[in-house]
Amino acid sequence: MYNTPATYSWYLAGLVFKWLKEQGGVTAMGEVNRRKARKLYGFIDENDFYANPISPRFRSWMNIPFTLADDALNSAFLKGANERGLLNLKGHRSVGGMRASVYNAMPEAGVDALIDYMTVFAKERG
Repeated sequence: MYNTPATYSWYLAGLVFKWLKEQGGVTAMGEVNRRKARKLYGFIDENDFYANPISPRFRSWMNIPFTLADDALNSAFLKGANERGLLNLKGHRSVGGMRASVYNAMPEAGVDALIDYMTVFAKERG
């Protein structure tokens, strides 16, 4: 019926809102997300093996694109990442490179694990 609300969507939204409150609310989640983004962007910017083509003033806190020094290494990077449980890093098909999505549910430990892997990969391949 046209007047039937999407109750399952409301239920899921309610679970997310409850989880957000348990994390300290929107302000606390904003700080965590800012910290995760700064950490990953900082690593990329300070490393000659990786690059981020986005001007700092336009960078997203949620989707962090980056490229490797040599595009020929993309497949090897993705394979190694998948083996370590770092999934869905392949960049958008129209842009290429890599893209780390660090939305609210991505723990800071996940960003740390990605940085650890990126460090090892750059040492082995750089």
